[in-house]
Amino acid sequence: MSKKIRPAACPAAIKASIGGQALIEGIMMRGPKKTVMAVRHVSGEIVTEECTVAQQGERPRFWKMPLFRGMYGMVESLRIGYKCLMRSAELAGLEEETKEVAKDEKSQKLLMSVLMVISTVLGVVLALGLFMYLPSLLYKWLAGAIDGATGNTFWADSAVLRGVFEGILRLVLFLLYLIAVTMMKDIRRVFMYHGAEHKTIFCYEHGEELTVENIRRQSRFHPRCGTSFLVLTLLIGMIVSICIQIKTVWLRVVIKLALLPLTVGVGYELIKLAGRKDNRFTRIISAPGLWIQRLTTKEPDDSMIECAIAAFVPVIPEEETQEEVTNNDGN
Repeated sequence: MSKKIRPAACPAAIKASIGGQALIEGIMMRGPKKTVMAVRHVSGEIVTEECTVAQQGERPRFWKMPLFRGMYGMVESLRIGYKCLMRSAELAGLEEETKEVAKDEKSQKLLMSVLMVISTVLGVVLALGLFMYLPSLLYKWLAGAIDGATGNTFWADSAVLRGVFEGILRLVLFLLYLIAVTMMKDIRRVFMYHGAEHKTIFCYEHGEELTVENIRRQSRFHPRCGTSFLVLTLLIGMIVSICIQIKTVWLRVVIKLALLPLTVGVGYELIKLAGRKDNRFTRIISAPGLWIQRLTTKEPDDSMIECAIAAFVPVIPEEETQEEVTNNDGN
């Protein structure tokens, strides 16, 4: 059932505790107490639904600690995000395509389960192969060829060159992937909703009334974004690779996988810092992610902004802390 949302007024200037995710023809907004998704139904109406998620107070104390909360947050975001994404596909009418293949409800569920398992397995294998194994293997071949031609072992023995090469190659592969998916029409629309999400959060943080006109003029590049988190994680992974002295390819991959929770935790803490502070250090660490957001966010149309407002208003906490945003130049 659709819900009509009226524009909401915001306080003077606050640091929001709200994040979001672009969906298929909609947006999910996650506040400290509520998670709400708003999707443009096939009928043209905006449908809003509240998602049931575990609140921060319900977590074990261990998962609230710095570094560890990053891994918990990533897994929880993936779980909730996937659930909302599947639901948005139903509301947007994409389930009709499945019905043409599956004639009854039981076969529909079976088909979706099989597709989910296959896509998950392929995704994990592809990620491990491209981002973990391939960079290490290519460096081994490159170092062997160069050292063989020069008659020394400089490249093979250099942990710094190895780590930098692996890190840069992972970034290049990530960029090529984003460029490729941006060419898909459906993904471009998701990226437009991503832009609407960022603009709405910025409008709220700037203390302006949540109207289409006010949101439209906001920036679509936000430092507290999943894209920025992924880029920071890749850059931190480069530093981790430099510190690993092991040359054996498969063993390097195992060690990097074992250190992945630490890498994710550090990236999460830096993103939280970038969202709270505006100074020289946070601007530096935010710059790569903000640049790559030119690929993952697009300018939305007004109907997308309306969806963002519909998802955002219900999750605004009554006790949201009002703070003036400082612009210090120091660290």
